[in-house]
Amino acid sequence: MLKMFSTQISGLFKKIMDGEEFSFEDCARLLAQASIGDGTIYIHGFGEMQGILAEALGGAEPFLSAMPLYDAGNELAAITSADRVLVFTRHSNDSGALQLARQLQEQGIPFTAVSTLVPFAEHSLDKLADVHMDLRLQKGLLPDDSGNRVGFPTLIAALFVYYGIKFTLDEILQEYSEE
Repeated sequence: MLKMFSTQISGLFKKIMDGEEFSFEDCARLLAQASIGDGTIYIHGFGEMQGILAEALGGAEPFLSAMPLYDAGNELAAITSADRVLVFTRHSNDSGALQLARQLQEQGIPFTAVSTLVPFAEHSLDKLADVHMDLRLQKGLLPDDSGNRVGFPTLIAALFVYYGIKFTLDEILQEYSEE
């Protein structure tokens, strides 16, 4: 089963790379505005996506200019129009993420949302975010003996996207510093 899962994960990564090729660049450019200017990149993950924040801030290669969007007391950071926000959630119709997206829009804060696009959702992050990246993970990757699908690796997919954004941003910042 692990071999099948590995094969399916590889296929998922390829779908993300092929489908979101331009979004990686768009997102990195949006975030670079904060890194190059006087802004901060704030990151937030809903649910299991809090793992992204742990990687970005405490991983072996921290995300430059990044801070948590919420402090330990769950208070929203004092963000300004010079800042950028990177939001991760499982589905594009997540109510908490939508509430945050509306608040960011009202404050004029550009942001990227990373989630699986829910087709035909009345309210969706892809309609609110400056850049939306689709995780393309609609169901579990493997069939079980009962005909259900299991293995729904949203955090793995999100970490793949996170690294794609990080690598692209690092390249942009490197090019900028050489000019």
